Amino acid sequence: MQIDKQLISKLEHLARLELSEQEAERLMRDLNNILGMVEKLQELDTSEIEPLVYINADVNVFREDVVEGQVGREAALQNAPGHDSAHFKVPKVISL
Repeated sequence: MQIDKQLISKLEHLARLELSEQEAERLMRDLNNILGMVEKLQELDTSEIEPLVYINADVNVFREDVVEGQVGREAALQNAPGHDSAHFKVPKVISL
């Protein structure tokens, strides 16, 4: 596969980018270099290699799910700048 100006133009449109001619040329060259490296990796003979399932030999150690160090409601609300009897009060934030 070869990256050409038409594909760069399509990617530019999809990514909502405005690339200069020099940036488009550099991107096309970089992407072609990346594809060349991937093609070189595909030349390797991996028929004798076992697939990697786990990176390390560690095993999950499961433990009981026990609540520890819990803070009571009154203690949690004690230092809150704004609260009622049961809840923290925070400013309303609306992001568009």
